[in-house]
Amino acid sequence: MTPDLMEAGAERKQVYAARTLRQELATESGGRSAGYGRIAQAGEVDLTHGRILYLEDVSVSFDGFKAINGLSLDIAPGELRCVIGPNGAGKTTMMDIITGKTRPDTGTVFFGSTIDLLRYKEAEIAQLGIGRKFQKPTVFEQLTVFENLELALKTHKGVSHSMFFRLDSVQSDRLAEVLHTIQLAGDVGRQAGNLSHGQKQWLEIGMLLMQDPKLLLLDEPVAGMTDEETARTAELFLSLKGKHSLMVVEHDMSFIRAISDIVTVLCDGSVLAQGTLDQVQADERVIEVYLGR
Repeated sequence: MTPDLMEAGAERKQVYAARTLRQELATESGGRSAGYGRIAQAGEVDLTHGRILYLEDVSVSFDGFKAINGLSLDIAPGELRCVIGPNGAGKTTMMDIITGKTRPDTGTVFFGSTIDLLRYKEAEIAQLGIGRKFQKPTVFEQLTVFENLELALKTHKGVSHSMFFRLDSVQSDRLAEVLHTIQLAGDVGRQAGNLSHGQKQWLEIGMLLMQDPKLLLLDEPVAGMTDEETARTAELFLSLKGKHSLMVVEHDMSFIRAISDIVTVLCDGSVLAQGTLDQVQADERVIEVYLGR
């Protein structure tokens, strides 16, 4: 075995072990902590009221600064919602609250009609079916595209089983489907470190898709991409619409125009305006605080 393959194999085993440990710790902490009962499963999301995400009157302060101020918004199942706003508007903090990284001082945050996200920890919320992608791609660069996706597969295995894990036919079909969706089927054997910036972004989105999320939170996904990569990312997001719910935070207005139905504008931690892109671009308040004249 070559040194490169040995290094990749060692990294792969470390990732398997770390992933299993995180799952076990999340399960243990969920059983011990007050207010943290049984972790609901992603398939149990109740969409009776036609909303997959619901925030009402959410506020949080940091050292006296109100980063989120009475924020209320909701997203329908299968919707692709774009969120824009000036720096410091609260966009990242909002995602932090949804994913359990930050606890609000007040307010309500529900996933579907029955899952109170404020009762769950960050790792548990990921298990519920909410995936998040940050601006900078995070992939295992020494591993191949295939291995990155295989590692991300939603499974419940112990460390010993993980070392000898083999995909079954259903899992193989799922991986092939994701490869086709992110347009990396021709790069399946390439090391992730040799991919372009845009391809790394697509691979990380593919890793999220392997977890079969109901809701995807995507923070500035086209930052640093070429025009061609941006156009292909727009096609990717439109192909996901309806199958998944997406919340996309982005500053590239041409990209927003290519993918958006409803645009929410945040400012000073609350919703300033909402509507189609043309509607919010014509709003005098949005022009004043964000778009400029």
